[in-house]
Amino acid sequence: METVAVIDFETTGLGPTSGGRATEVAAVLVREGQVVDAWSSLMNSGAWVPPQIQALTGITNAMLERAPPSATVMQELARFTAGCPLVAHNAAFDRGFWEAEMRQAGQAPDPAHQFACTVLLSRRLWPEARSHGLGAMVQFHGLTLEGRAHRALADARVTAGLWLKVQAEVQQRFAMDLGARAADHALLAHLQRTPLRQLRRGLVEHVRSRPSMNA
Repeated sequence: METVAVIDFETTGLGPTSGGRATEVAAVLVREGQVVDAWSSLMNSGAWVPPQIQALTGITNAMLERAPPSATVMQELARFTAGCPLVAHNAAFDRGFWEAEMRQAGQAPDPAHQFACTVLLSRRLWPEARSHGLGAMVQFHGLTLEGRAHRALADARVTAGLWLKVQAEVQQRFAMDLGARAADHALLAHLQRTPLRQLRRGLVEHVRSRPSMNA
């Protein structure tokens, strides 16, 4: 059974191509429908956090001065998630920081570190939701937020809960098509790129193309 790493970054507010840096990162490991481990750390890149981002996250410049260096944190994160496919809410954002901070740390890419996105998946599975932001998904599904929103570990934990909701929904909705096949990371990463009206067809095509990938 695969282990998936659900990650979340807090940042200075700008994207990595605009000079933004990560200030905190968390990873939550999910296996067989359960959270089995979690890790998080503040990270000191020398970047300045503007007041509005400090107010949003609660992460201050003084806190970051005492945090471990970014390179050390990213190297530890790479070890913690080694061999695991990745999940994030709005994965394009987190993937950008993942790649930028790993390069800054001199960390070689791990081929397993492919992203699935719970925003894209929730749009396909629950188009009736008023919003697919993380806070809206917490309300929509009655998920429990452990800690403060916009802190990496709390957001990663609630995203892990959403990932499990996605897996369960796909497993239930397409039970006849899946057979003994699990709603694994590869399948869900495929479905997130499938148009809404073609979900069943996309799922069946993927399952048929990978007949040896059973639960």
